[in-house]
Amino acid sequence: MRKFLILVVLQAVLLSCTNLKQTAENKPTPSLKFISSLEIPFNQTFQDTKVGGLSGIDYDAKNDLYYLISDDRSAFNDSRFYTAKIRLVENKLESINFQSVTTLKNETGKSFGNWNTNPTAAADPEDIRFNPKTNSLVWSSEGARVVTADKLILQNPSINFIDLKGNFLDKAKLPGNLEMQKSEKGPRNNGTLEGITFDSNYKNLYTNIEEPLFEDDNQANTSKGALIRLYQFNAKTKKNTNQYAYKLDAIAHEPNPKGAFAINGVSAIQYYGKDQLLVVERSYSTGAQACTVKVYLCDLKKATNVKNYGSLKNQNFELASKKLILNMDDLGIFIDNIEGLTFGPKLANGHQSIIFISDNNFSEMQRTQVLVFELTE
Repeated sequence: MRKFLILVVLQAVLLSCTNLKQTAENKPTPSLKFISSLEIPFNQTFQDTKVGGLSGIDYDAKNDLYYLISDDRSAFNDSRFYTAKIRLVENKLESINFQSVTTLKNETGKSFGNWNTNPTAAADPEDIRFNPKTNSLVWSSEGARVVTADKLILQNPSINFIDLKGNFLDKAKLPGNLEMQKSEKGPRNNGTLEGITFDSNYKNLYTNIEEPLFEDDNQANTSKGALIRLYQFNAKTKKNTNQYAYKLDAIAHEPNPKGAFAINGVSAIQYYGKDQLLVVERSYSTGAQACTVKVYLCDLKKATNVKNYGSLKNQNFELASKKLILNMDDLGIFIDNIEGLTFGPKLANGHQSIIFISDNNFSEMQRTQVLVFELTE
């Protein structure tokens, strides 16, 4: 009888361990529930700077402080980032109070040039992340590719490591396929490094291009999606270790008039779990003021490392998988140009919050929205 009981107990323990393993490998798919929102007024200023173009956000949980980067190419004020306190009361967004503004510095210690008067010395900030282990920041710039009959500007994108005062510390070593070129090869103008995110241990840094490299695919249109690349860097060596192919959706709506500007691209990413990213696809079409914003759970586990693929055309590889967890069209509210997201504080019920922010492009026709969602699994 004792032997039988021991066998039963052992079987129960083994079954329990098996279930635990399955749970770890098959992490439940997250869902996002909209909770609250607020808008930052178009004419708001802070310490003599125009608050706008907010295209990246990150949360320092220890100090309950948010970092927000402006994509101002020093046209209104020096390229900069802000810190802010975002007040959540009973899961409702009460206020956003800016605390400081810091000028971004280049490698020589100077502020970046004005795009309109000195474009080769300008930067195009897009995202920002805080590293609590080093008490420092990293931010991405899209660079520029302007090739016309009377103008040639080739400015490489960059991933910049800085201290909390905006001073340059180091740069990531970008792979060759991220270098701007006069010929139609490499990144497209305004379609390069858009989002960045650390993994949970701050050992790896992920970034993405917004639109396809010239050699990889055509841009998305209303009938067909497109292939872009996600990049993984070693945060210590600053070197690119992996690249993954990700398939964008088609553009959500036909532009009006037909043939006018329309785009779908990845505007932000957020590390979610081992080999997993939350990926924001933002689609805009002329004639429709609102954007179609979708959030996907992207899994890199089985994706091919395409780092050594000169082109993604006519190649065999495994894509990064994606699963839709939110289409903001379903919320029944106006959604603008979402370009940043971060995990926020825990909500009153203990669930994790996620905060999104929109870039108003310094246009009074657009809105700077802060949206809070509850994450459940």
